[in-house]
Amino acid sequence: MSHLFGHDQPLGVQASGGTAPSFVGSFDPRVRVVAAGLFAVMVVALHQVEFAFGAFLVALGTVFLTDLPLRLTLKRMAAMDGFIIVMLVMLPFTTPGTPMFSLLGADASKEGLMHAVLIGVRANAVVLMMLSLLSGLSPVALGHTLYRLKCPAALVHLMMFTVRYISVLHDEYHRLRMAMKLRGFRARNTFHTYRSIGYLFGMLLVRSLERAERVLEAMKCRGFSGHFPMIDHLEFKVRDGMLAVGFGVMIGALVLLDRMYVFAY
Repeated sequence: MSHLFGHDQPLGVQASGGTAPSFVGSFDPRVRVVAAGLFAVMVVALHQVEFAFGAFLVALGTVFLTDLPLRLTLKRMAAMDGFIIVMLVMLPFTTPGTPMFSLLGADASKEGLMHAVLIGVRANAVVLMMLSLLSGLSPVALGHTLYRLKCPAALVHLMMFTVRYISVLHDEYHRLRMAMKLRGFRARNTFHTYRSIGYLFGMLLVRSLERAERVLEAMKCRGFSGHFPMIDHLEFKVRDGMLAVGFGVMIGALVLLDRMYVFAY
């Protein structure tokens, strides 16, 4: 887990010290975050596979404007697809419509297949655009950006602490599991195993609470007053405005064409 959430590592790609930012990375992070959010909302609202695929091509083209390693990006996309593949496979057999073929007595409908393809394309387009626009943003920079966008401070703090300490929690879990193995614990389908796993997670919560209290006391000793100071300076430039307008026009055109197609047919 720690290799995904390094303390100062960018989201989506490992930091490489001394390298110049990519084309996308040179824009104001506030514009990138808002653009990624709007793109996700608008793509989810698309109803036609053709326009969803167009959004996917736009997201794929954005990848080449970043310094994202293509192989690593595809691996992460495949990991995301692994979570939804079961649902996509089941949709043709659970959605009523025109039968296309039968498998073990179950009919697969054309409408269900198109719906599954639509969901898959939309999900991949959103994730790919998120990786593209947010690549190069460290968790701290992302938290500062969300705070400047007037997101609730409690939500920003929760995100930043989660990213910072999830690897610590993961290490603590492995230490507890190792201690159980050294005492001869072997997982089986028994009541003793279930009870031991329950104790494991209970102790993990106890130790997490103790560590959280120690961290809070340490932060108070350093003058923490409930908010993080913004030490970076963000300047909205003309090129950022051009990106925002261009992105808005592109998203609006996709949604408008999709709605025109729906109303026409």
